[in-house]
Amino acid sequence: MMEKKIQRRQFLKSTAAAGMGLTILPSGTLFGANAPSNKLNVALIGTWGRALAHFNAISSENVVALCDVDENHLTGAVKKWPKAKTYVDWRKCLEQKDLDAVVCCTTDQTHAFVANWALSRDLHIYCEKPLGNCVNEVRVVRANYLKKKNKLATQVGTQRHANPNFNRVRELIIDGAIGDLKHVYAWGNRQIPKPGYLPAKGDPPKNLHYDLWIGPAPFHPYNPEYFSGGPGANCLHWNMYWDFGSGQIGDMGSHTMDLAWCAIDGGLPTSCEATGDPFNPDVTPVKMESTVQLPANDWRGPIGLTWCQGGAMPRSPKGYVDLNRIGHGVMFKGTKGYVIADFGSRMLLPFGNDADMSYYNRRDKDEMIPDLGHFQKEWSNAAKGNLKTTCDFEYSGNLIEQMLLGLVAYRVGKKIEYDGAAGRVTNNAEADALLSRKYRPGWKLNG
Repeated sequence: MMEKKIQRRQFLKSTAAAGMGLTILPSGTLFGANAPSNKLNVALIGTWGRALAHFNAISSENVVALCDVDENHLTGAVKKWPKAKTYVDWRKCLEQKDLDAVVCCTTDQTHAFVANWALSRDLHIYCEKPLGNCVNEVRVVRANYLKKKNKLATQVGTQRHANPNFNRVRELIIDGAIGDLKHVYAWGNRQIPKPGYLPAKGDPPKNLHYDLWIGPAPFHPYNPEYFSGGPGANCLHWNMYWDFGSGQIGDMGSHTMDLAWCAIDGGLPTSCEATGDPFNPDVTPVKMESTVQLPANDWRGPIGLTWCQGGAMPRSPKGYVDLNRIGHGVMFKGTKGYVIADFGSRMLLPFGNDADMSYYNRRDKDEMIPDLGHFQKEWSNAAKGNLKTTCDFEYSGNLIEQMLLGLVAYRVGKKIEYDGAAGRVTNNAEADALLSRKYRPGWKLNG
């Protein structure tokens, strides 16, 4: 059944492109896609940090708008695209009439806002992870996308998904290499303790529109430490604060859980419980462990899914396997063995008296899941073709919703029962209230 789905996806991909007068080459490149008439008019919102990784990918399109709250960062992008219109407020940027698509590289507290506003304007959007900072934000964005999935391409920036290892792990699990799947564990060992929000220190430089950086979050005074990191790691100076991010849940958790999510075809959870560091009203926990229960699907039974961070770890299946040597990893437990993996490698560990692997028929090479190719270009090609991406707002929205639910269970310190269809906690009013955030006046999630 899974292979039929894969073959059908490839068939739809080729036929949709053919209907547009395009041809998909074996490399995944769209022949003719870079002709002037086929180029997307792209707005890059956030032009530094993670945005730098998109410069080459979107250079084959028409970059017609640039937006950043830091005018110094904006100046650097203008050197590459001197004809693009410039903005410091993304809300004004999205009103530009000639836009086709948006790449969102803002701070986490505005991801859901930019994504939702872009969808409301019928714009294709690539949004860096996480898709939202609370359960409700993710649900609103996903619902908006699902109304328009037949005309818009979306992608969440979990670019490690392009590693061929993701497909190899998926094949092992769905083909039964470890028997019936029972439980999945994912973990990350990053630890960035902070005592609380930084005190006021000086005034924002003239190039930084600090109020726009704060965006919809409650106001906190300026401190240069929030901006003291390099372009690849500045998020580590602000994303552990509740009002600006979701800590490692949204950061490396999005990447690591994606390795698990790719293999299990997970839906929304039915319950969640979590433990961790003592609650700090300013800062997300360093150490935390949360477990959701996921319902059965058409090829497996119900399973548990556990996320561990900041020193919390699952128990190793064997003493000679040191899981702590894997900084960010996933372990799948089945009735006949384990698969242990990081982003680029995997290990199969059978166990039991019948662990001779005779029950497992490895698929032929021509039946293996094709490599994804260039992650960012999968999205831009999809926007000009069949609209299909591997990490769209439905797949990635479901992923981050169950992880953010773990933060809710952690905060109330009790097991919560969850109605995924309605998006509500059914047994705890305090937890149900924590599914949403409050926004500063003037900021609307639906705009």
